Amino acid sequence: MIKKIQPLIANLNATRHILKTFNLRASKRLGQNFLIDKSVVDEIVNAAEIEAGEKILEIGPGIGTLTQGLLEADANVTAVELDKKLPAVLAETLAGYENFSLIQGDILKVDIREIMNGQSFKVVANLPYYITTQIILTLLEKKLPIKKIVTMVQREVAERIIATPENLIAAKESAKTYGALSVAVQFYTEPKIAFDVSPTAFLPSPEVTSSVIICEVRESPAVEVVDEKFFFRVVRAAFSQRRKTVVNSLIGGGFNREKVISALQQSNIDIKLRAENLSINDFATFSNNLRGDQLA
Repeated sequence: MIKKIQPLIANLNATRHILKTFNLRASKRLGQNFLIDKSVVDEIVNAAEIEAGEKILEIGPGIGTLTQGLLEADANVTAVELDKKLPAVLAETLAGYENFSLIQGDILKVDIREIMNGQSFKVVANLPYYITTQIILTLLEKKLPIKKIVTMVQREVAERIIATPENLIAAKESAKTYGALSVAVQFYTEPKIAFDVSPTAFLPSPEVTSSVIICEVRESPAVEVVDEKFFFRVVRAAFSQRRKTVVNSLIGGGFNREKVISALQQSNIDIKLRAENLSINDFATFSNNLRGDQLA
């Protein structure tokens, strides 16, 4: 591998020079904000705990700021970029790196297993905020051989991902943050917030604080469910009307009232509770019992 530590992309002057040279502007439609703080790049790379030669999938490499940090850590990086203008830019900014390959396309449409050659990999990315949750859930639901996801997201999204009903005791706002996203990500992974990132670390500066979140993918789901699709259908329906009880939310989602009440009682769950009061274990027990009643 040929390393090319200079010129460093992760600083304000270099980023401005690249944008001017290629006549680029950050696309609001694509949620582009260019990282200009090398210390943040280093922290993300450290959080990924990269071993030499390890395969990394990066989503939305932009002008190559984070990519350069990953390549310097000896990662074997495959990046998927939606913006058709950026492959030509990356060919220049990352020239000389033999451990980099680029796919121009939509991460939600490309065959990820194929482009990663069916091998296990880590995901490291600064995701576009407007589509963060969809990308994370798509990666997890496809049951890809992912070992870890390290990504920058809005602080608000990071808090939603790690939220649990137990947080209600410590923070009243947890009732708003704990939801279907929390259950879904925690079903597949063990998530934690690594650190926060100030808006000043980007060009242009976003209006929100960002967080880097680490999701260690579980070898098996956090809870045992008899029907995974049914489990998530129940979870989504339960959180669809947050001010209502689980019973009323599920009725609104097309479930039978008597069977919902029966399944809750079998699960030793108070029928007056809302979705925010049910843990992932509660949802598993309840959905398993409800599935049994549906088949009866």
